Amino acid sequence: MPQESIQLCQTGADLNRSCRLRTGNIIQLPANGRVIVSGDLHGHTRNYERIMNMADLANNPTTHVILQEIIHGGPEDDFGGCLSYQLLFDAIRAKVAYPDQVHLLLGNHDTAVISNSAVLKCGREMNSAMKGAMQRRYNEKYSDVFNALVDYLLSQPLAVRCANRVWVSHSLPADNEIDRFDLSIFNRPYTPDDIERANPVYLMTWGRRHSDEALNRLADMLDVDVFVLGHQPQEMGWGRLGSNTIILASEHSYGSVLFFNLAQPYTADTLVRNIIPLGEIE
Repeated sequence: MPQESIQLCQTGADLNRSCRLRTGNIIQLPANGRVIVSGDLHGHTRNYERIMNMADLANNPTTHVILQEIIHGGPEDDFGGCLSYQLLFDAIRAKVAYPDQVHLLLGNHDTAVISNSAVLKCGREMNSAMKGAMQRRYNEKYSDVFNALVDYLLSQPLAVRCANRVWVSHSLPADNEIDRFDLSIFNRPYTPDDIERANPVYLMTWGRRHSDEALNRLADMLDVDVFVLGHQPQEMGWGRLGSNTIILASEHSYGSVLFFNLAQPYTADTLVRNIIPLGEIE
């Protein structure tokens, strides 16, 4: 079983890095097909299942699923350990089965695992909770599995750019970080150093509470019309920032998912009509 998990992470990382739709650290989606975008999942297995049931990838070869922030939350073992790594492994299996249709984006909880830094959720330090569960599951092979998991996380793209000028990423640089944000991070392999505080991957995954002015400026910099983000909690499953940004959350019973057609142009105002509560999906 440990070797299966290691091989899964290695295969998933290879597929992330070799994805035919990937340019640098951006997935470039074509001008046809359908996209389903998840908000943060944080171990919510049932909502993940609903998203994948909606996608029905086996019967919809032009459908793309974008997933983010899968780890840290959800079921626990008998000692309070976080079992969300199991859901991440399920998502990697989907990536292996449908490598050009399933896209897992790097999030701030992923960067916290890579950099071995503390990250809190609901008053708990989630890295130690997940590591404890993995140690009990894999015993003496824990380090090998964990290192393979870290390598997988490092392989994830930073964003998805759609041909209809919709951009999907976990977050964006905060207002006061835009001037020093290094756009070259989208065109070169990123390293653990890039994930440290104030460096570009950190800025891309941790920014919050953006102003409308900053979002418009970022839209010009990235040459897009609409941002779809996660990262910022949404009690009702989704919310708005400024005139061009939607935030999704998929981690609780009020979680939502977004779908749209790649051939159709959208504004944020028209795109919100395609948000669906996950509770309505079987």
